[in-house]
Amino acid sequence: MLPKIKQALRITHDALDMEIQDLIDAAMMDLSISGVQVISDADPLILRAITLYAKAHFGLSNDDSEKYLRGYTSLKIHLALCGVYHVNV
Repeated sequence: MLPKIKQALRITHDALDMEIQDLIDAAMMDLSISGVQVISDADPLILRAITLYAKAHFGLSNDDSEKYLRGYTSLKIHLALCGVYHVNV
């Protein structure tokens, strides 16, 4: 997933890989504690959610961070409410 998020952030070098991976991990954890139980790297909606999270939180000066955060929050709520993203026990 790291290469896809780096591409979305327009990062072509490896110097920030640890920071970007931390954002990916944080996004996955945030989705999980919000009720999204099925988190797959191959799922386009999960990838979009993590991309929005990363774009919202990456960099010190980001004029669009609030826009990306609103998009992430909205998608996270939809995923958490959708039965497809729950484990049936």
